[in-house]
Amino acid sequence: MVNRAVSEVEEKGLRMLKEFREFALKGNVVDLAVGVIIGAAFGSIVTSLVGDIIMPMVGAITGGLDFSNYFTPLSKSVTASNLADAKKQGAVLAWGNFLTLTLNFIIVACVLFLAIRFMNRLKRRDEAAPPPKLTRQEELLTEIRDLLKKS
Repeated sequence: MVNRAVSEVEEKGLRMLKEFREFALKGNVVDLAVGVIIGAAFGSIVTSLVGDIIMPMVGAITGGLDFSNYFTPLSKSVTASNLADAKKQGAVLAWGNFLTLTLNFIIVACVLFLAIRFMNRLKRRDEAAPPPKLTRQEELLTEIRDLLKKS
């Protein structure tokens, strides 16, 4: 009786393991995993693009303006001139940092939009391409298939 219960548990465990393996190896799960990995790598590239190329140009255009240190003290004890020290002294409204992060988000969103738009355009171009011309053998086989369908 105990052996039978143990074998049923083992059998259920093996079935569950088999179902999990089928689920994990489905194309959608593997595609999702690849997408997450590529997305993380692409995120690093976009972050570098924004931080190392676009934001320095924005800073050069605006005369070296850096919003990240702009804040409004919410306490009279805050006397520091930079955000890091001001946060240590008391409550501050770090609106400059929020503005910087918002601008970064907008730039990243635009770059991603343009990249996806470009990929979609390439995909449509491939879909719009005419199908390859059939060989003589394929044409004959198609005709035979069509004749067989009629009869």
